[in-house]
Amino acid sequence: MSSDVPVTKRSVMVLFTDSTNPLGHRIRLVAKEKDIPMDVIMTDPNDLPEDLLELNPYGTLPTLVDRDLTLYDPQVILEYLDERFPHPPLMSVDPISKARSRQMLRQIETEWYPLVDVIMANENEGEVQQARRELQERLIQLIPVFEHKDFFMSDDYSLVDVSMSVLLWRLPVLGIELPKSAKPIFDYCDKVLERELFAESLTDDELDMRD
Repeated sequence: MSSDVPVTKRSVMVLFTDSTNPLGHRIRLVAKEKDIPMDVIMTDPNDLPEDLLELNPYGTLPTLVDRDLTLYDPQVILEYLDERFPHPPLMSVDPISKARSRQMLRQIETEWYPLVDVIMANENEGEVQQARRELQERLIQLIPVFEHKDFFMSDDYSLVDVSMSVLLWRLPVLGIELPKSAKPIFDYCDKVLERELFAESLTDDELDMRD
């Protein structure tokens, strides 16, 4: 679609993101899982287009525009897509399970992904090493959780798996190695990272993370 068409006038929703942002990656993955028509505009976070700045007062990525609706809270975007396109469902209808999933999603987004940012972009080697150790320890602590269900905390693939798989894909480029005792995590990786739709969600830059 021509780039001179105003964002709010496009016939499909538009996602502004960059090519390596895990927050944007999980939205792209949900779009693949649900076969949602979506224009993805790869954006330099240091040089945001004027139309994005007009729509999002915070100037943050990712930003989703669906005609007159603009969303820039990543978790709100995920849940909006899951509710607007309900098949296949990626969130439990059970209130307790849903609350647990939301809590885990928020933890990944606010505590884990920032560690990824530190490792990838921080020039202070001490802070990078600390972030690497912290993220590794958090994963190791969760090994028992990976053992009990087919997917993470669930028998069905969910938004938590979307967020977790995006993180696990990045482990090699983050320099994080897990011990042999993490076999349940390795088995989980085989299950979620080999999904055809996950492969289709990857940008060229994300593919390079595992070359």
